[in-house]
Amino acid sequence: MSRPLRIEFPGAFYHITSRGNEQKDIFKSQRDRIKFFSYLESATQRYGAVIHVYCLMDNHYHLLLETPLGNLSQIMRHINGAYTTYFNVKRKRTGHLLQGRYKAILVDVDEYAKELSRYIHLNPVRGEIIDRPEEYSWSSYRYYVGLEEVPDWLVVDFILSYFDTKASNAQKKYRMFVDEMVGREYDSPLKETVASTILGEADFVDGIKRKYLNSKEVDRDLPALRELSPKLSPERIIGEVKSVIKNDSVLLNKVGLYFCHRYSGRRLKEIAKYFGVGESAVSQTSRRLEFRLSKDYKLRRKIERIGEKLDLSNV
Repeated sequence: MSRPLRIEFPGAFYHITSRGNEQKDIFKSQRDRIKFFSYLESATQRYGAVIHVYCLMDNHYHLLLETPLGNLSQIMRHINGAYTTYFNVKRKRTGHLLQGRYKAILVDVDEYAKELSRYIHLNPVRGEIIDRPEEYSWSSYRYYVGLEEVPDWLVVDFILSYFDTKASNAQKKYRMFVDEMVGREYDSPLKETVASTILGEADFVDGIKRKYLNSKEVDRDLPALRELSPKLSPERIIGEVKSVIKNDSVLLNKVGLYFCHRYSGRRLKEIAKYFGVGESAVSQTSRRLEFRLSKDYKLRRKIERIGEKLDLSNV
């Protein structure tokens, strides 16, 4: 069975989700939720966890969590383990409460903290449990907009500081920021996650790979690590394409885009930006060139030569 890739280091931020086994409820009463909060609090006291945002739904929960000590696994063993024990003892049951391993996405916090906090706080609205986020008692939203006194174990100032240095102004601006998306459909920021593991811009992802992953051996039980293994840069690809395809800038561009789409490991948005085209054009151009290769022997030979130069066996 494949395992999730855990990247742990001091100061890392994560979006955490954990769901009930077979989609069953993990919070059945007010007491359950209050007990879960006690484990969040003890995680901050014992293991230095910093809880920035939370939302408890019936069958899952969301956290935006910081690990100053780089000990995510220890923190999550405490939270999920202690809560599972409590839940099972209270209801005289045995077995798994949670569905497999928790999901932890490493976050480029400066780029995504605001958007993720909004996404988490709007969970009960999207789930049609309530109409307004301030009506929900089991998320951190009411603390963010000044409707309740912030508990000692929750940190709201960090994200609010992105909106204003004065607390009251930040609270008002944050409320407006969240209100913008109430009742509207919008894409989850988590759709931008790379290899189900890292949420960040290309520079952030590349930095994490260089610093924490390059020394790791590819493991078939860690599919995310395979996906994050070094890929060909667009610059390297274009350089080799130019060495084979000359005096035809249009074809050069199409072939470069084709190789980037297949072998760079970059997201469509990044490839589109690099070539100055729309995202749909990336897929269309790649498909059309592939169809052309089935009929054009000379072009196919050029593509093979470029592939040899790029040494695709290592990609």
